[in-house]
Amino acid sequence: MSAVNDTKFNFTVFLLTGIPGLEYVHIWISIPFCLMYVISIAGNSVILFIIKTDPSLHEPMYIFLSMLAITDLGISITTIPTILGIYLFNYRRISLNACFAQLFFIHLLSKTESSILLLMAFDRFIAICNPLRYASILTPPRIAKMGLVAVLRSVAVILPLPILLKQFRYCRDNVLSHSYCLHQDVMKAACSDISVNSIYGLFLKVITVGLDSFLIFLSYVMIIKTALSVASRRECLRALNTCISHLCAVVLFYISDIGLSLIHRFGNSSTHLLQIILGYVYLLVPPLMNPIVYSVKSKHLRERIIRVFVK
Repeated sequence: MSAVNDTKFNFTVFLLTGIPGLEYVHIWISIPFCLMYVISIAGNSVILFIIKTDPSLHEPMYIFLSMLAITDLGISITTIPTILGIYLFNYRRISLNACFAQLFFIHLLSKTESSILLLMAFDRFIAICNPLRYASILTPPRIAKMGLVAVLRSVAVILPLPILLKQFRYCRDNVLSHSYCLHQDVMKAACSDISVNSIYGLFLKVITVGLDSFLIFLSYVMIIKTALSVASRRECLRALNTCISHLCAVVLFYISDIGLSLIHRFGNSSTHLLQIILGYVYLLVPPLMNPIVYSVKSKHLRERIIRVFVK
């Protein structure tokens, strides 16, 4: 009898969630989401085009920025179908396999972005603390290898997530908390023991986001120490000014990432709306703001963009 009941309630689709209680204005909520996606995709595409076509921007800092733009484009493209599907067409259903594929790419791109932010911190560390060896250390072949390692690390640590989830039967509430699939959300719908997933998820967060953010912090300790040792206050401020764009990207990414993880792990029903909002901040705001911040703060890049559009 138990086996029959398990089979009866073993569903094959998940239902995604918009903003509960505001279903009647979903079509209006879709407008800012559409604008955010258009700006994100256009902004990151422009960054990539400018860096690719301008030889003067083929420097380590801008190569790492192009990696960040590719990752942000990937995140936007991965989440567009389900988020806009809910708000424009009220389509909430997603199959298990499609959900597993989406969460794989979301977590993969998120961990890759964390690695790229670490590489960008390393770039600033070398540029300020060891400027005479900057060009010899960050050569194009070495940068390519660093980027490849970042992607391979992300694939290696994220691949077990959908594999583990596919082993489960799902017989609990099939309504997810977000407009897209996340591992920490999907595993709660399983009717099996999820302790392995929970422990691995924590381990994953520590060795990626935790380790990367700690190394970025150490990099900036060394950068600030070196900048303060410079005799000229003007030179000190100029050196630190080159880090502002990267610091903004780091703060946007890690605060939303760590905050969402904490709410999923320790939150309750009273934090559900905060969880939804933080989920949107986590996936939508960094791809939106990164190209804007870098375009505003980088004079060299800003001038090239203006030159292209003013022609």
